[in-house]
Amino acid sequence: MTPIRHGIVVTSLLISTVLASQDSLDVKIKDSKKAFIYSLIPGMGQAYNGKWVKSALVIGLEASVFISWQDNLKKHRDYNNNDYPLNRHRYLEKRNKFAWWMGIIYIYAMIDAIVDAHLHSFDDLMESPLEKENSKGTHYAE
Repeated sequence: MTPIRHGIVVTSLLISTVLASQDSLDVKIKDSKKAFIYSLIPGMGQAYNGKWVKSALVIGLEASVFISWQDNLKKHRDYNNNDYPLNRHRYLEKRNKFAWWMGIIYIYAMIDAIVDAHLHSFDDLMESPLEKENSKGTHYAE
């Protein structure tokens, strides 16, 4: 892939991140299940939760690791046709390392989105008065 294609892919991911999270800007309570569904696409779970920096970071990391993985795959396949500074096995090792990093970042982003959605209303809950009743009708404090 050329750098222009990579830029188009990253830009389209950022635009889709903004569009996917537009419906959740005014909502106080975030659904963990919905965050999981959005997080299947890297960065979307963070966008659903309104965490724009995290979303951009996840998209950037995933794109960067994917580009590095693809570059090392190409070098490993075309090793005999070119003069590369490292031996062929080293490019295979680097390709595998970047594949692992893609998976680790993906899983981490999914867990982060779910936990963030679950804890989204925590600050509001902590700032609310203790006189509220719980779902069973009993008072928290009197």
